[in-house]
Amino acid sequence: MPRLGSAHRWAAAAGHWGCRLLALLLLLVPGPCGASEITFELPDNAKQCFYEDITQGTKCTLEFQVITGGHYDVDCRLEDPDGNVLYKEMKKQYDSFTFTASKNGTYKFCFSNEFSTFTHKTVYFDFQVGEDPPLFPSENRVSALTQMESACVSIHEALKSVIDYQTHFRLREAQGRSRAEDLNTRVAYWSVGEALILLVVSIGQVFLLKSFFSDKRTTTTRVGS
Repeated sequence: MPRLGSAHRWAAAAGHWGCRLLALLLLLVPGPCGASEITFELPDNAKQCFYEDITQGTKCTLEFQVITGGHYDVDCRLEDPDGNVLYKEMKKQYDSFTFTASKNGTYKFCFSNEFSTFTHKTVYFDFQVGEDPPLFPSENRVSALTQMESACVSIHEALKSVIDYQTHFRLREAQGRSRAEDLNTRVAYWSVGEALILLVVSIGQVFLLKSFFSDKRTTTTRVGS
């Protein structure tokens, strides 16, 4: 049986550790387990509902934020399978609500823009169902986590925080861009209006000054004796 040389042994070892490192990185990246993250358009006088099947005892969190449109507000309503209202807010810009499912079934949450007559909205929501499974399950373990495993858990939690911060700042950037574009449009319209008013006033002044220097014919009437 041929024996591997030194270079081949180092290459095999590097490949083995590379595979382990790749598997470790895949474990560290937080996955979208039980979470729905959607950004959608909500027209004026419209209502959009979403449904989620949840088992009893599951902890859930609903977060939403209006990114663009009008006063950046929307109505939100959450109901259990029996139609009981768990959460209801009117004209909210953003909010977060956490609850534990009391029964099995389909839960419904709706966003309404029915109070707006001509302004559509862009709404972002994140609906998390359950908690992320542990990175290293404790079942069937007879020893504590190793130093590398503990470091992996810390990095995993840090990556989750980074994802949350990235989502937060991405929403703030989108909202700020929308406000800036809206302000730019208003400034452009105001500038055009000022230009038109200035043009009308200038033409009026020209005609007014011209009337001051125009020759006026006077008529003299003599009264006979």
